[in-house]
Amino acid sequence: MSQHSSSRRRAARFLTVAAAATAGLLALSGCSTDASGGGDTSLGFTQAEQVADSPITVWVDASREPAVTAFEAAYPDIDITFETYDGSAGGSGSFQSKIALMDQAGEGWPDVVFSTQQNDAIWASKETTNGEQGFAAPLNKGYLEQDFLDGFATGSLDYTTIDGTVYGLRNDLAQTVFFSNQKLLDEFGYDVPTTWEEYAELGDKLAAEHPGYILGSLGDSFMTYVYYGGSESPVFQSPEQGVFHSDTADANSEKISKILDGMLANGTLVQDSFFSADFASKYADKLVGVPGPVWYTGAIFQGGLAVPAGEISVSAPLKWEGGDVAAGNVGGGVWYASSHSKNLDAVKTFLEFVTSADEFQVDASSGYPAYTTAAEGWLDKQAEAKYFVNDDFETVMSDAAGQVWSGWNVTSWSPESAWAKVVIPGIAEGETIESLLPAWQTELENEATVNGYSVE
Repeated sequence: MSQHSSSRRRAARFLTVAAAATAGLLALSGCSTDASGGGDTSLGFTQAEQVADSPITVWVDASREPAVTAFEAAYPDIDITFETYDGSAGGSGSFQSKIALMDQAGEGWPDVVFSTQQNDAIWASKETTNGEQGFAAPLNKGYLEQDFLDGFATGSLDYTTIDGTVYGLRNDLAQTVFFSNQKLLDEFGYDVPTTWEEYAELGDKLAAEHPGYILGSLGDSFMTYVYYGGSESPVFQSPEQGVFHSDTADANSEKISKILDGMLANGTLVQDSFFSADFASKYADKLVGVPGPVWYTGAIFQGGLAVPAGEISVSAPLKWEGGDVAAGNVGGGVWYASSHSKNLDAVKTFLEFVTSADEFQVDASSGYPAYTTAAEGWLDKQAEAKYFVNDDFETVMSDAAGQVWSGWNVTSWSPESAWAKVVIPGIAEGETIESLLPAWQTELENEATVNGYSVE
């Protein structure tokens, strides 16, 4: 981890009404304690002894560093240290493994952690094998006000809610849409595809008439969500707690695999990661269209590819011919508060700021905020900049948020790891995705078993 810090004293602004409410709750006479006579449990977890003005440590990935920078500017007298790590990207599990070491040591926990994965609440809410309480603090048992929690988009906190208890706050929504370089489509005389079949046909046309131009990449492990979640393929399902199901032989799984194989063969899908050092230099003016999450807006088009305003259009997620629109869900990321923090007031202020304040979510975030008022501001910002060609992009993105396919579930481990282990190296060696489907399913089922799930 790389580490950055700034030491400051609490500003008057720090004691917001919300923080004061928490402080008042903690100070209630006769506050409850756990059965062993330990600390205050009035907020749904055993709180550490609070130390006023003590520094807080925040773990973020590189893309969330602007969140900390914005917070420091807004609250210059709160003592905060932040450390960068991979955010568990690609299903690395680094968040869980690092916390496990601290659980064993009984000390050293960060106060706040950002994870790119949506499944961490499953393990972070559980008591450890040595009796340590779960890392993630319950957020809806009096710690955060319900009015604040109600500000998140409907369903956006479902993945972080275990048995009615909210353990994490969604940073941004990650519904898929279809992005097109309208300038290139118009130049080539092509229409925006609306179905997976039309996407494949466009690949054939593009390869034949304009070789070198592309319609996406398969070089990142999160493509499982884009292409298989977005095509309603039952590859990663947990129909009930502790149960895992995968069917790569399903008709949708096989159809999308054939499409991807065809586009890999004709060169309209490449194997370079969107975040590789040379992706922009190779494809900045060659990407004609791509299905992907709304956070491609800032992270890829406005970021790495630096596509100027007035070229990109946004349309509905692709669907199967004759079927309904079904969006994939590609991350979004979650903020967690530590149940071990000695400065819960500062943590609360930080969580509320980074998830809802315009200074980060509107001004500096690359994706569509999960907090409703921030999302409105983010969309307005894109409209004011006239970044997208089509005026209805706001409606398209908002609609897609409610079109995410419910048949792709979360478990205690990430689906990205099996894709990275089996599929990415397989296609690099010239194998087809279709031929790799059985091995991919076997790896998924093995991971399920290792994580204590029964496979059905």
